[in-house]
Amino acid sequence: MDASDVQSAVDAAHRAFVLWKQTTARERARVLRKWADLMIKNQEDLARVLTLESGKPIMEARGEILYAASFIEWFGEEAKRVYGDVVPSPMPGSRILVMKQPVGVAGIITPYNFPAAMITRKVGAAIAAGCTVVVRPAHETPFSALALCELAHRAGIPRGVLNVVSSSAENTPSVGLELTTNPKIRKVSFTGSTPIGKLLMQQSSSTMKRLSLELGGNAPFIVFDDADLDAAAEHLIGCKFRNAGQTCVCANRVYVHDSVYDEFVNKFVARVKALRVGHGLDEGTTFGPMITERGLLKVEDQLRRSVAAGAKVVIGGRRPTLNVQGHFFEPTVLTNVTDSVPMSCEETFGPLCPIYRFTTEEEVVERVNRVD
Repeated sequence: MDASDVQSAVDAAHRAFVLWKQTTARERARVLRKWADLMIKNQEDLARVLTLESGKPIMEARGEILYAASFIEWFGEEAKRVYGDVVPSPMPGSRILVMKQPVGVAGIITPYNFPAAMITRKVGAAIAAGCTVVVRPAHETPFSALALCELAHRAGIPRGVLNVVSSSAENTPSVGLELTTNPKIRKVSFTGSTPIGKLLMQQSSSTMKRLSLELGGNAPFIVFDDADLDAAAEHLIGCKFRNAGQTCVCANRVYVHDSVYDEFVNKFVARVKALRVGHGLDEGTTFGPMITERGLLKVEDQLRRSVAAGAKVVIGGRRPTLNVQGHFFEPTVLTNVTDSVPMSCEETFGPLCPIYRFTTEEEVVERVNRVD
């Protein structure tokens, strides 16, 4: 699909908004609850679709479907609790009333790493509020969005309230431009990289759209000398290597106190060894592929530059030899890491875990905040 298809979807959403905004919160809650129930009923099918298009291990995919359904359920219930307010007036004999109303058509742009949950988290809120939406899912993972849209219609969400416009990578810029400049769209919500967020903000300024942006990060994970090292190592496995490191809130940099550094590294590496890399539909797989070749090449580039800066590969560091195709890369741990490695200032979004040493709290706080 291209920009002309976005225009058609926006027109449909704009027409549907006239009636949808007039529905009661109870009506909206009812259809959203039914949508969530259908998602849970079809959990296995949705999880398989998600795994086949993203490579995510099936156990993680099943969890994401439940997670995604919980957003629909929660926002449906919250629709009934969208209260106004009475504000004290500075003038005698008058009252100030605050009434909350839907803003209109919302443009939703979602990433590939959570193809179901990122859609329901945004769409659920908008539909519960009485808005209509046009969703542009990541071109790498469009099928989860289309499956969710089908279930939404089965649940009773009227035609035009929820619209999905998939597109190729080549058409993505024009599709995004239409979503951010079409005057019928009153709000844009985006999850993705910081540079693209800046571009969308610039484009949206032409029509003064409301914006919600969830952008990239470079989160630190700090282990002090009095920490429970087993618990820290266990939490770091999920925090760093869930979804092959492709989460915007995962730990990008790990800082460990010098006095427990070696012990922690040994405990963490032992857990990394237990991860099983493989096809997402294999029940024993705990670590799947990266979704894009671009992401894989970025990890390899950061690894090369880190090793050139003196870092040591303790485990991983290569593409594994498997009987299945995909953008696989072994979960990788680096030690002897200095602040000169690229991960110190660049988001990785992949299975590369650098472990830094520190000696004082003041030092580590200063270093972790030394980012743009």
